[in-house]
Amino acid sequence: MILDLVDTKYISLVSARLQKFSKKSRGLYNFRCPYCGDSSKYKNKARGFLYPIKNDYNFKCHNCGVSKTLTNFLRDQDTILHKQYIMERYKKGTVGLGSNSPIPKFDLPKPVFIKDKFTIDLENIASLNKSHPARIYLEQSRNISSKTLENMYYCKNFKEWTNAHKQTFDDVTNDEPRIIIPLRYNGTLIGFQGRSLLPKSKIKYITIMLEEHAPKIYGLDDINTSKTVYVTEGPFDSTFISNSIAMCGADGDVKKWGITNPVWIYDNEPRNRQIVERLATTISRGDRVVIFPKNILEKDINDMYLSGQNVQRVVESNIYQGLEAKLKLQDWKRV
Repeated sequence: MILDLVDTKYISLVSARLQKFSKKSRGLYNFRCPYCGDSSKYKNKARGFLYPIKNDYNFKCHNCGVSKTLTNFLRDQDTILHKQYIMERYKKGTVGLGSNSPIPKFDLPKPVFIKDKFTIDLENIASLNKSHPARIYLEQSRNISSKTLENMYYCKNFKEWTNAHKQTFDDVTNDEPRIIIPLRYNGTLIGFQGRSLLPKSKIKYITIMLEEHAPKIYGLDDINTSKTVYVTEGPFDSTFISNSIAMCGADGDVKKWGITNPVWIYDNEPRNRQIVERLATTISRGDRVVIFPKNILEKDINDMYLSGQNVQRVVESNIYQGLEAKLKLQDWKRV
């Protein structure tokens, strides 16, 4: 079928962005879920699937439960591929009624983020009772500042609340409480990340984007782009480093958002092959990176801070670039 060929073509094109991508059988594709990241402990876990349903393909993660049509999946992963895909299906006459792919709009507006499109109707963490589990976790276990707590929220039923604003989960059973971490750009809420409060939760973080072209980045509104901008792996880590942001997903192009001088701070895990590969890629791109000295055993910025380290000084003293960074990485890695 023509439809199968178009879908297969774009699944192949987007596969470069999907970790552990493989074709399991005719029409069935498997990879690590780009929404929840699959397992942070087991790097070979891959529970995201693309499979055909009637005349279309569908994405389903058997870890976090996110379900999307191929059209919406492509839009989340690569907006350019998404537009090309819609146009190609339009040319083949496979969009509109009876299909999950809409008829493309030819008068495409500029990507403007609409203010007040979505408001967070939840209590912020700072307003909760000091004995509340969410506040105990952030204040006592993570040592997050009171100012930061004012801009993080508590959600009792994450899936149900998310679906009320953006249909994301087909199944809302086994819902759970999560801390809501807003992602804002130019004052507009463009997405949010939900951090589980359950110790045995299979998925610690789930990122939901509300704007098609928005960056999966925390802290964009709080930085000075004329100075060095530090890029951490998680929102909590970024709160301990001055002028920093956090990537809420795979490494992206931060320069398109006005950041011309980034310093990338990856977790201190020399035995983690994925982190080693990301470091190598960033170094090859010419960007600056932080490679921690061997006497620091903590795996991330938050843990370093809790152990009594002056994390700002540690970071600023261990920035490398170019050949020096490559040599330092060779000495640091253990894979």
